[in-house]
Amino acid sequence: MTTDVFAHAVLDWFDQHGRKGLPWQQQITPYRVWLSEIMLQQTQVNTVIPYFERFVGRFPDVAALAAAPLDEVLHLWTGLGYYARARNLHRCAQAIVSEHGGEFPGSVDALAALPGIGRSTAGAIVSIAFERRAPILDGNVKRVLARYHGIDGWPGKTAVLNQLWSVADTHTPPERSRDYTQAMMDMGAILCTRSRPACDQCPVQGGCHAHGAGDVSRYPGKKPKKALPVKSVQLLMVRDPNGEILLEQRPAQGIWGGLWSFPELARDASAIGHAEQAYGPVADIEVWDGYRHTFSHYHLDIVPVLLQLAREPAQIADVDRHRWYSLHNPPDVGLAAPVKRLLEQLRELAPV
Repeated sequence: MTTDVFAHAVLDWFDQHGRKGLPWQQQITPYRVWLSEIMLQQTQVNTVIPYFERFVGRFPDVAALAAAPLDEVLHLWTGLGYYARARNLHRCAQAIVSEHGGEFPGSVDALAALPGIGRSTAGAIVSIAFERRAPILDGNVKRVLARYHGIDGWPGKTAVLNQLWSVADTHTPPERSRDYTQAMMDMGAILCTRSRPACDQCPVQGGCHAHGAGDVSRYPGKKPKKALPVKSVQLLMVRDPNGEILLEQRPAQGIWGGLWSFPELARDASAIGHAEQAYGPVADIEVWDGYRHTFSHYHLDIVPVLLQLAREPAQIADVDRHRWYSLHNPPDVGLAAPVKRLLEQLRELAPV
């Protein structure tokens, strides 16, 4: 196999314009590449940078991450979203330590068998960290290749995805695998963007089907839209006489899995009635303005309710899943983003 015209053009562009100063491009190791790839899934580079730097500062290698409590991992992930990534990150680190002696395997198949690592992420680790030839197909690369080859259809469909993998493999050169992988990511992030792509600066525009047809916005095909269902809930912000807030840990699976949140109650249930039965007499209640939080598959309409307890509550059932949260000396626990915002509002209202 020789490097084709497409790859030559992409590599020449990367040499002049590609990004080379990102934190995970320094002191490259499989661990740092893996961590950055997981964080960059569905998240912008500028958002990821401070999270990545905090993570490697606290967990400098896979053994340190594997040994950490999940709560600490989720705490550092708070605000980055898609928390299943963090849970899988922790599981994967433990698997690498227990099954691979703390060393990342060097093949795509072995990496893809680990929790949270798909074929494209495995390819990125192999090509960037081990400098071995392996195609990738993240969202940016799908967009570049779908436009260049005029591949119709939503990449979530198996037939479309198989076409994209085929051309990704065809273009991946036998040498400079690290640079080519980074170049393709950069092409999609910098030039071949979702809207208003910079086609005039693109090194492969001459062979690009979408550009030639004047129909760049057609590719890649859009995911069929479905109306999202709406769920409603009250979040009970239960405050004791010491000013501490009751939190409960959510189940490991599902929305906000493993994170700490407020107790939830159906929208049409009595907040006071529930609180007095569960925690004791309520001295005051405030119903805050509701708002909508949207997940990938439904809208959640949230009504925060602040309940001031009249006295210290008796022992709360299932104590392992509950804790009292100090607003001015907060513990390092994972919080869902809406919960973190509400706690910050409560802190602003609380006397020091």
